[in-house]
Amino acid sequence: MLARNAREHAQRPAYREKEFGIWQSWSWAEAAQEIEALALGFLELGVAEGDFIAIAGRNRPYFYWAMVAAQCVGAVPVPVYQDSAAEEMAYVMDHCGARFAVVEDQEQVDKLIEVQDRLSEFEQIIYVDPRGLRKYDHSVLHQFSEVQEKGRAAYDRLGVELAARRSKLSYDSVCVMLYTSGTTGKPKGVVLSNRNIIEASKSSSEFDHLTKGEEVLAYLPMAWVGDFIFSIGQAYWNAFCVNCPESADTMQTDLREIGPTYYFAPPRVFETQLTNVMIRMEDAGRFKQKMFHHFMDLARRVGPDILDGKPVGMIDRLRYGLGNLCVYGPLKDTLGLSRVRVGYTAGEAIGPEIFEFYRSLGINLKQLYGQTEASVFITLQPDGEVRNDTVGVAAPGVEIKIAESGEVFYRSPGTFEYYYKNPESTASTKDPEGWVATGDAGFFEPDTGHLKIIDRAKDVGKMADGALFAPKYVENKLKFFPNILEAVVFGNGREMCTAFINIDLTAVGNWAERNNIGYASYQELAGHPQVLDTIRGHVEEVNRSLAEDPMLAHCQVHRFLVLHKELDADDGEMTRTRKVRRNIIAEKFADLLGALYDGSDEIFTTTEVTYEDGRKGSISATLKLVDAEIVPVEPARVAAE
Repeated sequence: MLARNAREHAQRPAYREKEFGIWQSWSWAEAAQEIEALALGFLELGVAEGDFIAIAGRNRPYFYWAMVAAQCVGAVPVPVYQDSAAEEMAYVMDHCGARFAVVEDQEQVDKLIEVQDRLSEFEQIIYVDPRGLRKYDHSVLHQFSEVQEKGRAAYDRLGVELAARRSKLSYDSVCVMLYTSGTTGKPKGVVLSNRNIIEASKSSSEFDHLTKGEEVLAYLPMAWVGDFIFSIGQAYWNAFCVNCPESADTMQTDLREIGPTYYFAPPRVFETQLTNVMIRMEDAGRFKQKMFHHFMDLARRVGPDILDGKPVGMIDRLRYGLGNLCVYGPLKDTLGLSRVRVGYTAGEAIGPEIFEFYRSLGINLKQLYGQTEASVFITLQPDGEVRNDTVGVAAPGVEIKIAESGEVFYRSPGTFEYYYKNPESTASTKDPEGWVATGDAGFFEPDTGHLKIIDRAKDVGKMADGALFAPKYVENKLKFFPNILEAVVFGNGREMCTAFINIDLTAVGNWAERNNIGYASYQELAGHPQVLDTIRGHVEEVNRSLAEDPMLAHCQVHRFLVLHKELDADDGEMTRTRKVRRNIIAEKFADLLGALYDGSDEIFTTTEVTYEDGRKGSISATLKLVDAEIVPVEPARVAAE
């Protein structure tokens, strides 16, 4: 596909990167030359067929080139989360036996040097940014640009070898190895073939009519399968341009400048954007606030119908047009989503209210259901059939079945080959007929054929009275409120549901500043009486909403506490993709969980934390336990369910 794009779309932009405030651009022809030079450089360094090459850094063209260059020489790219601690990076590199690593800067080099004694097969590091590395041992360190220069110089000598290695590659050759997030244990290496990635990219591109004219922003972790599909698989299949922001801090500005036509973000990104919108509106004048809320009420009522081409009265269409001029258009421009033709969210369930907010603005946001083992796509939502409570229909080429236990199974051309060095997990996940167990519980709607995902199968349970317990559903409702960043709900096998809550420091801090409330830390603000009262109001509003759903009425939150620290991947409480490790949290904060159920009013606790430099410390706090009002549910309604 690279050779085809360099030939047929030679002058079209393939990559852009913003550096020092200026967008740099590479055409497909130029990208092919950069990749070939790096591939020759890999040969010069001694990369053998079947070697694993770890890649760690933020989204930059250099790392996408490195992944394809590794494939060119018959090696296997292994992207690693750039914010991984040294121990996490060591696990991945030791597990796959990586001999080489392509990294961004001194920070990543230092992490590798710290653990290199435990990596028996590790040999060489290639770095992109030379700052701070002048006095390091350069017998094992190589600058990216110098590796390319040596590759260009060796073309006459190594060109034939490169061509020979390329010719050996087939549809069934290994394309990439991606590690799972590891919510319940050590991450597993998912081996994906060229067939998996190309077939998934082809069918999904046809489903949403993607073209070479699309613009995407590559900002998601490169170690995540979603970024690999969008920024390499679909980008190479369609020959569209991949844009890399300058940094996480400038991402929103860069998003606005690019104005992507095809956009993907996990729910957390959409939640954060919505929080920022609400904060700005709280700071706006009374007239702007009234106008915003007036037109947003209209948008929620008719916006999704207009987007889907359904009948809407002429008066409402005219009012919506005025709202687009005054509110929706400027808001979409501020969010950087004014040109989005197709938008997706996945990774975990998104709150229905958040999902509908974006669609009401006229943004064609849809949900997909997938996983690393499926090369992303299991279900997709067709245009005109987008719902907030389903994840759509089977993606092209995908078969789905529901087991008697309610667990979802699938098989498709994108189904992974195997877990690396883990035949037991491979056998337990993928049967001889190719059916893969997702670990999620769900069902098909009989009238529409759309799949509904209830929760992770291991998280769905029953309360003491036998009522359904689905924590993720409740957590997503709680996270709709800008003040709540994260929520973890407990209740399986218990008489009532309780919750741990993280406040959003940006949203709550903004509120504190407007009300002249001083605070010195997250912990101090999280324990403020007015903050606790506000969070209680949110919890009670969610309880009233749950009471209207007979199936989940028993999941109302009776008691909660606001944690004294943010849940953090460095502390093992979340994965690098920001998924909650529920069992680890329950075990780590067992004293707090016990207090929620024993009727205590407050509890003193001490918790170990990990600082940015890797040092360990501890924080102590006395936490208030807060009761929330419960809406009584008629026994007859529950029994009927």
